[in-house]
Amino acid sequence: MPAESLDQFLRATRWGSLLAADQLARVLAEATAVDVAEGGYLCRHGEPVDAWYGVLDGLLKMVVTTPDGKSATFTNMPAGSWFGEGSLLKTESRRYDVVALRASRAARIPRRTFEWLLNTSIPFNRFLLVQVNERLGQFIGMLESQRLHDPDARVARCVAGLFNPVLYPGMDARIEVSQEEIGHLAGISRQRVNQALQTLQQAGLLRVEYGSIVIEDLDGLRRYGA
Repeated sequence: MPAESLDQFLRATRWGSLLAADQLARVLAEATAVDVAEGGYLCRHGEPVDAWYGVLDGLLKMVVTTPDGKSATFTNMPAGSWFGEGSLLKTESRRYDVVALRASRAARIPRRTFEWLLNTSIPFNRFLLVQVNERLGQFIGMLESQRLHDPDARVARCVAGLFNPVLYPGMDARIEVSQEEIGHLAGISRQRVNQALQTLQQAGLLRVEYGSIVIEDLDGLRRYGA
């Protein structure tokens, strides 16, 4: 991907489009693109957090793995996603891995640039407030679903959560995600995810295709089981 494509991506973001000309110029000068092979790591648990990342292309997942090998996926991050602002704001080491589910490319904004924007741009601060609030709502919704809803509703809410227009701008009706990944997000087995997807398909809420899911009724998925 040529350098100008990275520039176009940054200019088109909600926060980039609101920056003053000199602020945007500094971001464009200091941002870099990082390629990640399928199965490769963009970020590792325990490492210093020295950058903010946005997904130019591909699909990444945020995951934690215990010493005995058990893993839990927090969320998938398609193109247009931004992540890591919480760790930068708290100046802590990274508490999760970020793994590419397929070959991906990310925009890397250095910590110094991120902190400079915090100190100089009110629109950037407003963007981050909305971003952090949406992320909090996403994780609270996941916790609520796991504790209060049956497996079918958990899968419905999980799939609907992947179509958040704030956290994942630019998503269309189709998302490439495996049943195993949905199982990690919803906290149930892949076999049970398959059963739930068939139920939701019969209800006309989505359509299951090979390696992907097509949303037919997003509001219905969000309300399912309520």
